[in-house]
Amino acid sequence: MKKKYRVASKFRFTVFLVIMFLCVMTAVGTLLGFNTASSASLNQYNLVNVESGDTLWNIACEYGPDDMDVRVVVHDICDINEISADELTAGSKIIVPVYQ
Repeated sequence: MKKKYRVASKFRFTVFLVIMFLCVMTAVGTLLGFNTASSASLNQYNLVNVESGDTLWNIACEYGPDDMDVRVVVHDICDINEISADELTAGSKIIVPVYQ
């Protein structure tokens, strides 16, 4: 014998289905990457090849915005690349943030 189920309240059943649908769609969207941050909030970087005679100060002046203190840009470059100013060598590559 099969047990038959009966919907006691159509309203509660409809609310349950809508909530389950939203939960499934949220889970699928998260797994597929639809709920990620947009590129406007992601940091962008330039890859810079360090040449002989380059200093962090010169690179910061070249790639940093004009209205920003160069010391802040140098600090950002050092933090991102996990280097200090004396560790900069010719031939190495560093990333420099793009300021908008």
